[in-house]
Amino acid sequence: MGTSYQIKNQEVPYYLTFQVVGWADIFSRKSYRDIVIDSLRYCRDVKGMELYAYVIMTNHVHIVMRSKHNDLSGLVRDFKKYTSKKILNLVNYSGTESRKEWLEIVFEYHAKYNKRVGNKQLWTHENHAVEMDNNEIMESRVNYIHNNPVRAGWVVNPEDYLYSSARNYANLESLLEIDLI
Repeated sequence: MGTSYQIKNQEVPYYLTFQVVGWADIFSRKSYRDIVIDSLRYCRDVKGMELYAYVIMTNHVHIVMRSKHNDLSGLVRDFKKYTSKKILNLVNYSGTESRKEWLEIVFEYHAKYNKRVGNKQLWTHENHAVEMDNNEIMESRVNYIHNNPVRAGWVVNPEDYLYSSARNYANLESLLEIDLI
């Protein structure tokens, strides 16, 4: 893997993309989106995450965040590990996932080629990390994040999408408290 999209400076905010293996549309289900929201909330409350922007799409999550403890890599690792375990467990044992067999095939296939995971893999290892080293880049990425659901044709206005921090910036009721820029 090249070094162009790695977290190098642990002290500054980064734009990150967490992608589901095989682009599987796992987050088309509310229960899986809620695991991500709950984990982000926990990371803010307990693990020192500063969360500036986020959006949960069907097969990936965009986020701008920073670690107050100057360990962004550790924070990302813990977030992905926890959400992966929770989501894979829900897929396996909820009894309500109609796509269970297909999802297990996808997650097992991708894990087979990766020595760092067990028998199933939810997230890709790449995070497409981009350092937010000036306000122009930060504003551009936040706008990109918030307009993702608009580009997907799901909503007319960014703040209409419930699983996005665009609601916070529009002073609307939101699922998750964030750190406004």
